[in-house]
Amino acid sequence: MPENIENPETEHFDVNRLVDIVRRRHLQFLFPLLIGWLVVWGASWIVSPRYKSSTLILVEQPSMPENYVTPNISDDLQSRLQSITTQILSRTRLLLIIDRLHLYGGTANAATADDRVNRMRKDVDVELVRDPQKQDVSAFRISYTSKDPHVAQEVTGELTDLFINENSKVREQESESTTSFLEQQLEEARQNLADQEAKVRQFESEHEGALPTQQASNLQILAGLQQELQNEQDALNTAKQQRVYLQALLEQERAAEAKVRPAGPGGTGAPTDLATVDDQLEKMRGQLAELSSQYTDNYPDVQSLKKRIAQTEAMRANLVAAQKRRSQEPKPADGELDPTLAGPALQTQGNLKANELEIANRESAIQNLESRISEYQGRLNAEPGTEEALADLNRGYDQSKANYDDLLKKKDQSEMATSMEQLQQGERFTILDPPSYPAKPDFPNRLKFCGIGLGVGFALGLAIAGTFEFMDDRLHSEHEIKSLLPMAVISEIPEVENPLDKAKTKRRMALGWATTLVVFVAILAGSVFSFLHH
Repeated sequence: MPENIENPETEHFDVNRLVDIVRRRHLQFLFPLLIGWLVVWGASWIVSPRYKSSTLILVEQPSMPENYVTPNISDDLQSRLQSITTQILSRTRLLLIIDRLHLYGGTANAATADDRVNRMRKDVDVELVRDPQKQDVSAFRISYTSKDPHVAQEVTGELTDLFINENSKVREQESESTTSFLEQQLEEARQNLADQEAKVRQFESEHEGALPTQQASNLQILAGLQQELQNEQDALNTAKQQRVYLQALLEQERAAEAKVRPAGPGGTGAPTDLATVDDQLEKMRGQLAELSSQYTDNYPDVQSLKKRIAQTEAMRANLVAAQKRRSQEPKPADGELDPTLAGPALQTQGNLKANELEIANRESAIQNLESRISEYQGRLNAEPGTEEALADLNRGYDQSKANYDDLLKKKDQSEMATSMEQLQQGERFTILDPPSYPAKPDFPNRLKFCGIGLGVGFALGLAIAGTFEFMDDRLHSEHEIKSLLPMAVISEIPEVENPLDKAKTKRRMALGWATTLVVFVAILAGSVFSFLHH
């Protein structure tokens, strides 16, 4: 039953016991606290200081607006900076700087070249500065850490120059490479365009007369040929009719001549009967009247009939004149021919031969026209296939032409951009803050070490004081004694203190407060000193 009464009290936080522990173990806590702090804080004064020099480089946009000159290089500044950083931090570049400025002990140092290069890479820091609104890289900071502030500033300046020069060089090389690539592509496009033009010209030459653009002219020519063929066929029919007429006329003239003059050896048989000639004139004039009602005076049949009428009239006049001469002259002997009577028949026979020649010419012309009409009809029939093939060629030509024009435009723009880069009118790196001279070391941060030392000392003091308290098996309070007794305490004997014990207790308290004050003052003084020399 007494144990049940004691257990709830042990579960509560005992402030008096904690105070009693502090009073007993404060020295065991303060000395480790002071020692831990002194070790860490003192180490900050023993470690060699390192100075950090920094410079801020502004990424200045091109002075020429992009509406006038479009840059022909990548706009990814972050990637380009990474590429430039990789090139600058290469082994060859860094060894040149290390040997020239005698960094890391120079060439006489036992460290290898790769070790010195790796140390310098760790000492170099490139930090991007972004625009808070656009989140674009607007500037970047280059830093270098060294044991000597002058060296830190000098190396930072060297790195700054390398970044600025390398950026200009890289941009110019990229711009020239882009222009060179476009020129090569343009030359290939020009050759391709020339090949397409040659194919189109060859196709047009092989299909001359059957091209889609010549359809209208072919139709017009075909219509003209068909009309000409129709005229020739009409003229051929008329000529054939005239041949029949001339043949009949020749027979009539021979028959008339036979009536007037008997046939004899060498007789020609020309008609001498005026009645027959008058009948022929009347028939021909009737035919002329009929043809004139249908055709104009320029029609070939009309002109030919007029010519025959004139010939017949001339023959009649000759007959009339011959009859007058015969009436006045003696009659010829039996079997003698009158040469005046043979002229009209011979003329008609000549007209007949001319008519047959005309018919042959008309038939040859009709055959030629039919051949030409067939040729033009073949051109028109082949036109859809020709048009499709030519459209394919023109489509390839148009694509090559569009590609060529596009590359030509890009090449001209790229040349302007390259000129702009060569004139340093493009994107540039401008030093906004020159390399700083570090008056105070960047490492170690003694004020920070002071705080770290305080934490280390506090943890060390707690660990040591707690260890001593844990290993102490003595009883220091009434509560601890009561917890060991099997029964409740009925009465207590008051503590009797003598003057010696009181003096000893006072000295212990004074020593504790003095030690606390010393530790506090020492830590405070070290912190103030570190702050002033930071």
